[in-house]
Amino acid sequence: MTSINLPNPDRSITPYTLTGEPIPFVRHKATDFPRIAYAAAHVVADPLANNDPWLTPAIDWDTTLKFRHRLWDLGLGVAEAMDTAQRGMGLGWAEAQELIRRAQAEARTRDDSLIAYGAGTDHLAPGPDVSIDTIIKAYEEQVGFVEGEGGQIILMASRALAASAKSPDDYAKVYGRILSQVKQPVIMHWLGEMFDPALAGYWGKGSHEEAMDVCLDVIAAHADKVDGIKISLLSAEKEIDMRRRLPASVKMYTGDDFNYAELIAGDDAGYSHALLGIFDAIAPAASAGLAALGRGNTNEFFDLLEPTVPLSRHIFAAPTRFYKTGVVFLAYLNGLQNHFQMIGGQQSTRSVQHLAQLFRLADKARVLSDPELAVSRMKAVLNVNSVLA
Repeated sequence: MTSINLPNPDRSITPYTLTGEPIPFVRHKATDFPRIAYAAAHVVADPLANNDPWLTPAIDWDTTLKFRHRLWDLGLGVAEAMDTAQRGMGLGWAEAQELIRRAQAEARTRDDSLIAYGAGTDHLAPGPDVSIDTIIKAYEEQVGFVEGEGGQIILMASRALAASAKSPDDYAKVYGRILSQVKQPVIMHWLGEMFDPALAGYWGKGSHEEAMDVCLDVIAAHADKVDGIKISLLSAEKEIDMRRRLPASVKMYTGDDFNYAELIAGDDAGYSHALLGIFDAIAPAASAGLAALGRGNTNEFFDLLEPTVPLSRHIFAAPTRFYKTGVVFLAYLNGLQNHFQMIGGQQSTRSVQHLAQLFRLADKARVLSDPELAVSRMKAVLNVNSVLA
């Protein structure tokens, strides 16, 4: 048995013995799955770049793109340049453009590369004096770039719109203008304030229930231009309510990193597809679970995915916006990158205690692909932080 000394909440350090049998890496096709499943993918920082990490992103493009191919090999789609990639939280629009350009070039080398790209207004500084027309132009710039590369749009929420909108009518105007122009149906993304505090009050309403009414009206008015919507509110009840009220042609993509297993499985009234940051971190488990569901084996689906839910809840614990640190840490533990560094220096946003508990939960979820490597790398992180491992 492989063991490691880990810190506990009471500040003691005790041995932890790994028990999880890693879920094997098995190639699948998206057609093996009964749901469309995107993993919102992270970017890999370049730790040897001579830059100011808080100010200037430096990306290891080879490792970043290799990770996209891994997701495709597992049958998962890639949701590119989203908040998991630190979009607007370390990754600027200039870097996002390069990421989109490079990812689309890689996607063209395969016949099984499901991919869609975030387009928003993050190159526009928010402020109450920013006009609605300026926000529309900012959206048009990013949408035009993605479509110019031949990509499908994931229409991201806008901090600038949240800061400037005076009423739900402003949201209807912006989304109506953009949706009327897109070349193919988009995936809309309603990102809750738990992921980005600047998006509080989105859709011009104070409560999620009232905001949902506004969002549904926008979708109904442009249903032919909406492939689906991802909502990230961390509430199964709200997602199910909205799912049941969508036009028949519009898909629900779960963004609920707390309740995804039950939402993907669904109920007698429907189910959710998936567009999840946690699928970056648990990709082999997600792939195996979806394949089991595709074979009609619901019990196996839950056996594989339910143990990952406590891990996901921990990674996405408040402050939820720091979840990216846990996603990258798991990539490091699993040998998918050779360092635990992030653009913007965001590896520092979670404590050693948080990372130690993440390690335990990842073992129980069977998503440590090489336990001995994971132990070696966990020890390195603990030692750097003056914890004797």
